[in-house]
Amino acid sequence: MKNINASIDIDHVLFRHDIAGSKAHCRMLVATGILTAADGEAILGGLDQVEEEIARGEMAFDPALEDIHMHVESRLRDLIGEAAGRLHTARSRNDQVATDFKLWTRAAIDRLDADLQAFQQALLDRAEEHADTLMPGFTHLQTAQPVTFGHHLMAYYEMIRRDRGRLADCRARLNESPLGSAALAGTSFPIDRHMTAAALGFDRPTANSLDAVSDRDFALEFMAALNLAAMHLSRLAEELVVWTSAGFGFVRLSDSFSTGSSIMPQKRNPDAAELVRAKLGRVNGAYQTLLMVMKGLPLAYSKDMQEDKEPVFDAVEAYTLSLAAMTGMVQDLRVDAAKMAAAAGAGYSTATDLADWLVRGANLPFRDAHHVTGRIVKLAEDRGAALEDLSLADMQAIDARITEDVFSVLSVEASAASRTSFGGTAPRQVRQAIKTARQALTARNSKAEHSA
Repeated sequence: MKNINASIDIDHVLFRHDIAGSKAHCRMLVATGILTAADGEAILGGLDQVEEEIARGEMAFDPALEDIHMHVESRLRDLIGEAAGRLHTARSRNDQVATDFKLWTRAAIDRLDADLQAFQQALLDRAEEHADTLMPGFTHLQTAQPVTFGHHLMAYYEMIRRDRGRLADCRARLNESPLGSAALAGTSFPIDRHMTAAALGFDRPTANSLDAVSDRDFALEFMAALNLAAMHLSRLAEELVVWTSAGFGFVRLSDSFSTGSSIMPQKRNPDAAELVRAKLGRVNGAYQTLLMVMKGLPLAYSKDMQEDKEPVFDAVEAYTLSLAAMTGMVQDLRVDAAKMAAAAGAGYSTATDLADWLVRGANLPFRDAHHVTGRIVKLAEDRGAALEDLSLADMQAIDARITEDVFSVLSVEASAASRTSFGGTAPRQVRQAIKTARQALTARNSKAEHSA
């Protein structure tokens, strides 16, 4: 029972959040006259010492004390005597742990947001460097149309932008203080929950004491948002694995992010990308674990909820490490622009440009242009030639309305440059997207600094 009941091996990481909540609670108790100023001063001084001892690694954790809350209270009693027992007036471990967990989650979101911004900066830097670098764009992992590597990287920038937005939304919703909800029904003491909420940086206290202590939807929403962010990282990790393979050879990672084989000296394995791809499965597992913990619980608190923190802590650790590795790989990778460009022209990737030209230059309906283009591609395939290597006569034999001007759209460079619609892959559009993104990041930083 001692082993299954204790959570100190997991929740000891909450010590700073727990002590911050206790300090806010203590000051409120003094302000409302529930606690004397002398007791309040002794408690606050004792809490400072307890925090320092834990930070220095001087506290021996004892499973008999179950959790971080009891460890702090027990050590506080050792230091200041019976006044320590008055700290728990008008609160419960139920609202205490909900408050601690919210404070931890809020801090985790803030750290991740800063890390995600650094990743965005890395993507922007490489995208700007390769705004003109041609590569094949794929659908079904088959060559589709030429794009630029900068445009490809900016797609991930947009994904991360949305990831940050989801985490910000989650933070806004969780930023209500459970402290003062007590065990489940509130308290008869004349506490000031708005005071403690403000002291801890919450926007307001929670509106319902039952809800405050019995739900972990803030953690589930956090895990859901993190799952989407993890999925995006994993997709890029997969692309790095593909791009570094011999069949592609688009990019190369240095020894900092790859390893050799134990038996094949010629190999350079993209281990960092593979490990990111694997580790991020733990984020999904954490979400499913917490959802299963919560899905069948009646109101209010049940001890099942002690299992809420371990999967979340593990998921954040796995994602944080993966994000750091991915940021490093984006900064580290070296692009083989020649191989990318050669691949961009393979597979008749400018066939769509030919069809578009037939619509514009020969006034064909698009469906007819699509059919004519298919016949021209078939001819090129039969001859083992590129589209631009066919003669004008060859193409006019299929449709007499084709003119010499068609050759202006058949190169991969012309194809990419022509995609000038908003959000398109034309290098000038990519550079404008990068400029807009940098301005948005600067504006967001200024707003965050002003709010702080």
